[in-house]
Amino acid sequence: MPVLKLRPLTTYLRDITLAKSLMRIGSVFLEDLQLMEALSMDCYGSVRKVYIVCKQDRTLSEEFQRWMVSNNPVDEVKEIDGADHMAMLSAPDDIVQCIVDIVAKYN
Repeated sequence: MPVLKLRPLTTYLRDITLAKSLMRIGSVFLEDLQLMEALSMDCYGSVRKVYIVCKQDRTLSEEFQRWMVSNNPVDEVKEIDGADHMAMLSAPDDIVQCIVDIVAKYN
């Protein structure tokens, strides 16, 4: 059986310092969103958008996903019946096919 070799405390402290330096604050908090400039049609609005509803998502219900679409209009809504919140893991072939179809249609 291998012997577990403990690293010096300084190594752990360096790891923690590195991890903290790599952290980014996301805009998932309301306060952050309130500080952002409003999105404009010149920039955000000029990009074609397709939303893929993941019908087995238990993190974001289908109702909430459709509410997001109604409040942020897109060019098209696609659905993947067997996909959960991590569609790239739960339905990789389906998500790839959706992306291929989207690229073919909007390219």
